[in-house]
Parts: sequence; C-alpha cells; structure tokens
Amino acid sequence: MEGLEVTVLLGLTILVGTMLAPRIRLALPLVLVILGLALGFVPQLREIQLPPETVLLLFLPVMLFWESLTTSLRSIRRDFRYILPMSTVLVVASAFAVAGIGLLFGMPWETALILGAAVAPPDATAVAALGRLLPRRMFMKLKAESLTNDGTALVLYAIAVSLALGGQISPWSVTLSVLTSYVGGVAAGVVIAVLGYLLLRRTSSTIVINVTLLLIPFSAFLLAEIVHASGVLAVVVAGLIVAYMAPRVTTASSRRQADAAWPFGVFLLNGALFVLIGLEVQFVAHEISGAAIGRLVLITLAVWATLLAVRYLFQLMNAPFQRRTSPRPTRGARARSMAVSTVAGMRGAVSLAIALSVPAASATEGEIAGRDEIVFVTAGVILLSLLVQGPLLPAIVRWARFPDDHRDDEEYELAERTISGAALAALDDLAAEHGVGQEIRDKVRAEGYQMLEFANARSLAREQAIVDAEAEVLDEMLGEPDPLGAGTSPVGPGSGRSAPDLVTVDAVEGEVRTLQMIATSADVDVMQRSPLLRHEEHTRLKLALIDRKREVLLGLRRSGTVDDLVVRRISARLDLEQVRLQGIEDYD
Repeated sequence: MEGLEVTVLLGLTILVGTMLAPRIRLALPLVLVILGLALGFVPQLREIQLPPETVLLLFLPVMLFWESLTTSLRSIRRDFRYILPMSTVLVVASAFAVAGIGLLFGMPWETALILGAAVAPPDATAVAALGRLLPRRMFMKLKAESLTNDGTALVLYAIAVSLALGGQISPWSVTLSVLTSYVGGVAAGVVIAVLGYLLLRRTSSTIVINVTLLLIPFSAFLLAEIVHASGVLAVVVAGLIVAYMAPRVTTASSRRQADAAWPFGVFLLNGALFVLIGLEVQFVAHEISGAAIGRLVLITLAVWATLLAVRYLFQLMNAPFQRRTSPRPTRGARARSMAVSTVAGMRGAVSLAIALSVPAASATEGEIAGRDEIVFVTAGVILLSLLVQGPLLPAIVRWARFPDDHRDDEEYELAERTISGAALAALDDLAAEHGVGQEIRDKVRAEGYQMLEFANARSLAREQAIVDAEAEVLDEMLGEPDPLGAGTSPVGPGSGRSAPDLVTVDAVEGEVRTLQMIATSADVDVMQRSPLLRHEEHTRLKLALIDRKREVLLGLRRSGTVDDLVVRRISARLDLEQVRLQGIEDYD
C-alpha cells in the first residue's frame, strides 16, 4: 500500500477506536491492538510492515521525550534506590531467565538471549497508557524504571547479536559496552539539553521555542547513535533537564502551545503504534508454518509467565534494601503492592523495535537463526501484556486496597496559598515599581484576597469531604443511617424547583440586573482617568504579580516542598492567566 493510504487507514482506525473504547469500557490501547489484529486478516493490509528504524527514530524519541517532560524529578531522587536495580539488575535477570526458557524449547543460546533482551524491559509508553490507575508514587516509580531500563536491554541485545554473528566478547568488551551505552547516553542528553538551553534563552518567539523543543529529542538520539551510546537514555536525560529548566527559558504562550500540541501528537503516535503491533502479529503468524505455531505459542506463554514470576521474585528479594520513607507496611500490604507492580510491568514499543532490529541477513554470516521466532514471541508477549495484564490491572488495584493518597491535593493547596500570600505581600512594592495608582492597587489587592479566601475555602471543603466520606463508610459498616442527613432539604414543601435551579436562576437574574444598571447608569464621570490607562496599569500589575507567584513556585520546587507535577499544574494556570492578559502572539 502507498504511504498516503496507510496514513489514512491508521487515522481512521484510531478514530474508530477512540469512539468505540468508551462504549465497550476498554482502555483505548487494547481496542487499537484488537482493531490491528482484525485488519491483519486482510492480506493487503497484513503486508504493511513496520521498519525498526521507524519505531526507533520516529516514535520513540517523541514519546519518551514527552514522558520525560511529565515525570517527577523529586520522585526519581526519592526512589532512586528502587529504580536503579529495577532498571539494570532486573533486566539482566529477566533476559537470562527468558534465555533459559528458550533453551528448554530448543532455541540456540544466542537466539534465546536476543529474545531475552527484547522482552526484558517494561515499556514507558505502555506503562503511561495503561498504568494511570496506579497510586501516583507507584506509577512514577514504574514510569522512571521504564524510561531508564532500555539502555541495559540494548547492551544485552548488542552482545547477543555479536555472539550470533560469530563475534568474540570478553569481560572487558562487555564492561566497555555498558559504560559507552550509559555514560555516552547521559553525556549526549546533557550536551543537547545545554545547547537547547543556550538557544532558548536568546529568543522569545513561540515558534522558535517550540521548534527547538521538537528538535531536542531527535538531536539527542542522533548524537548518541553517532557515539554508539543509548539513544533512548539520551532522550530521557535531555527531557528531564528540559523539564526542569523550561519555566525559565520559555514563555507562557509557547508553553500553552506546546501543552496542546505535544499530547495530541503523542496520542496519534501511540495509537498508530498499537494498531501496527496488531498488524505485525498477524504478519508474523502468517509467515510461520502452521506446524511451528503451536510450539511458538507455548514458548510465548512460558516467556510471559517467566517475566511475571521473575519480576515478582526480584521485588521480594530487593525489598529489604529499600529505604523506608513511610511507616513499615504489613506483609500482606507489601505482597499486594508487589503484585500490582508485577502486573503493571507491560511490554511495548521498545521490545518490538529490538525484535525487528535483528539482522535479516549478514554479508558474512547470513541470516540469524530464528529471527521470525524472535519477532513472533516478542509480539506475542506484547499482545499478552496489553490484552491480559491491561484489563486485569484495574481489578488488581482494587484488590490491593491502597489507602487514599491526598498528598498531591495538599501540596497543590499549600502552593496556591503560598504564592498568593507572597504576591499580596509584595503588591505595594510591585505597584510602586510599575507606577500603578492607588485605585488599581486596591482593586488588585481585593482580587488577591478573594482568590486567597477561595483557596482556603477549597482546602477546607476537601478536608470536610474526606471526613464526610469516612463517616459515611462508618455508617454503612454500622448499618445505621446518618441522622443528620435525614429529612433535611433546602427547598420547602411544594416548591416547584430544586435548590440548584433556584440558585442558578437567581444568580443569572442578578447578573442581568447588574449589567442593565451599568448600561443605563447616568452617573459615569467622563472626566475620570482614561479607562485605557487604568486597564494598562491593571495589566502591568497583574503580570508583575504572576511573575512573583512563578518565582515563589519555582522556589518551592527547588526546596522539594512541592512536587514537579504540582508545579506543572499551577504553572499551566498561571500561563493561561498571563496569555489572557497579554493576548495571543501574532505569528505572522
């Protein structure tokens, strides 16, 4: 099929899946994989091939960069002792365990090790797509692990391919490969991020800023490939650095544009990838003889079960070495948490890219034995991850009975009140600095106090809602109705409307009367200062207060008081307010 036809087909499939998923109550990635499998029954569509360089050079840089931008740096620092062994030692253990399964089923050692390297790392894009039901801290730990484990898998893959092609390896060459992959990948990410920073700080154009951000992941991947390092790790490192420095070198307008464009682009790439995974499974299945299908299905099931078992056992052995930042959980709670983490470790794009990258032929050694088997089993494991672990995950999370975590809400409210209070404290100084009169100063102060009171009221309302929910649970346990909630109604008997209707109508009517009074008032003093001048002063002061709030907010992030994702939420609100005051940038 032609490229344009494939593009339209993928777009229509994503559209149908997006409309269908809410109706059948399945996660969108699962629906798209199923649709891809269904399309694969058409011979012409089954011929659509997914070149490995497409995944490595088009899909992965964009998706991993966005996941890095939306990852909590504080969570990575706090859980580094968990993330490091999970992204290195566990990957090696999983690869060799899978290689052992391959040997039991008659695979050559080198082929089995390539298969192990392909399926060992959980994938960040699959985790991000299906893991948001998890508690926030567990989700961030799993996401950080998935972002950093690909370097280990790619080193194992390179070693296994070298062995399969008759190369010689030694402890020194393995050590050199590991150091080159990790150190080179980190260095490439740092270099590109620094170059991006130097360019971004010299421009305020929205288009220039966002084109620079788009080039950063591809440039990091390219530089890492040039020095034979991990391109995936380079993209992740560059993304984490850009996420930290972006508030100081980008503008509100550019951030709003990026926050709208990047999620949509990543959504399309993710959707296309899941559809193509379904097509790839069908293609490989039809390329392999019917006699071999049964054996490969057994290998796929055995490899999938082995990956789950190794992940659970490794967490069990690694648990005593973890730093405790909260009260020690009970044995049952710890086991349930490890079970959830095991089910959430799904395979995806990176595994498929590694499998497809296995050389089809070599000028000296010929085709690697078992390449089709590697691709089939890898695709099958991805399919089982998405179609079994994905639907199972919500039930496992409910079974685990994780306690409610309100830390994000508390930090959000703390940050809102802190930055609002700091802005009010600095209002007089900022007004004097920008030449703002007393009238506008008093107006903005009143608005600030109103927003601060709103933040306090929202915090109290959330705390009261938690108390009410706990009381309701206790009432249900005791089997007694709530005496305070019986027989009370804000609307008297015989009222034709509910309370919300009355409030809404009264509010609307009040607004109409107010608008009419202003429109017909004859008391306007036309000799007052120009409304344009007052509006300009008001805008200047509000922008100065936003800058002050943003400065305090970034200080809270530096101190570790507030999480990066909370800072991102509040920054987005401040950006919206700033864009409303300044207007949309003219791109012509």
